[in-house]
Amino acid sequence: MQDDFDHSNDVPEYALDTLAIRAGHHRTFEQEHSEPIFPTSSFVYESAAEAARKFGGKESGNVYSRFTNPTVHTFERRLAALEGAERCVATSSGMAAILSTALALLSQGDEIVASRSLFGSTVSLFDKYLGKFGITTRYVELSDLDAWERAITPATKLLFAETPSNPLSEVADIAALSKLAKEHGALLAIDNCFLTPALQQPIALGADLVIHSATKYLDGQGRAIGGAVVGRFDLLEEVFGVVRTCGPCLSPFNAWIFTKGLETLSLRMKAHSENALALARWLAEHRAVERVHYSGLEHHAQHALAKKQQRGFGAVLGVEVINGQQGAWQVIDATRLLSITGNLGDVKTTITHPGTTTHGRLSDAQREAAGIAPGLIRIAVGLEDQQDIRTDLARGLDALAG
Repeated sequence: MQDDFDHSNDVPEYALDTLAIRAGHHRTFEQEHSEPIFPTSSFVYESAAEAARKFGGKESGNVYSRFTNPTVHTFERRLAALEGAERCVATSSGMAAILSTALALLSQGDEIVASRSLFGSTVSLFDKYLGKFGITTRYVELSDLDAWERAITPATKLLFAETPSNPLSEVADIAALSKLAKEHGALLAIDNCFLTPALQQPIALGADLVIHSATKYLDGQGRAIGGAVVGRFDLLEEVFGVVRTCGPCLSPFNAWIFTKGLETLSLRMKAHSENALALARWLAEHRAVERVHYSGLEHHAQHALAKKQQRGFGAVLGVEVINGQQGAWQVIDATRLLSITGNLGDVKTTITHPGTTTHGRLSDAQREAAGIAPGLIRIAVGLEDQQDIRTDLARGLDALAG
């Protein structure tokens, strides 16, 4: 069965903001203005012959909502248009997107080269579960191109990186990694969760695949769980096969939420970035703060690279405070406005201690290698008033500084 993907409504000369609002919506015979939801498990046919043609892939159309649903297709078409990709396959979560990609494109004996600065669950997936099936992962420093090249072997089939990284805001040179991958016959996958296509388009820089946790900024309001993989049609056909067969699919309702979220994506990401940069500069001057990790700050090691390949610096920053974990917890517990949660990508500012939450399943050695210090706090800056965010953080920071 060929996916009923149709890019015909996505006119390439339209700007990204226009695509975010208009792309991918194929109106039904009702001629609805807003995108509809199709909460159905299956679809009916005019005849047995039509059913046979659609099940056999000889005629495009919807078969079963595990792998063909009009609402999900609208989201897929729109996100593909925003990323400048040929195709998108939606999944039930961001982790399902990574798993589906690995199952589709890797085999026993293959190797992944990945940055150390990955989301903790991604590391667990690579090491504990893919490793169990004979797929090996080698970890390198995100910004060290020589280390990437040294780690590649003839068995390397995939380079995988988050950029900017979680939660230290490290930046990878996507074009350079793409060149390296092509020289060695490997694919490059970029997790674009933190910036979204509003601020960064990895495919335009040479990436083969882009991974999203739609749960984060694509939704933007913490309402639903979902993921997506975008890239070339041939690669995505393999990913689609995994989703069809194994079932980590996106629900129509969540797809509708994400589609509506994309309409305000650009506006939100600009506002998130402005708030985050202002907060990062304020935090960098506070006596209780040892270091702020944010690529928008001029002292950041990859600031120039970030300016070159990004249209903004995003909302997530890492803040190292004095007194280690005790100091970090003191600051977090003193907040009254900020949400203490491991999620991010929300209009509400969230705060967490990565060492005991998002990266808590890593070993001490893994956390140290990834730069997850005991005193590190991750703040995903929302869209509240800047002064209110500062006031909430100052309560704990001022007490910590004495």
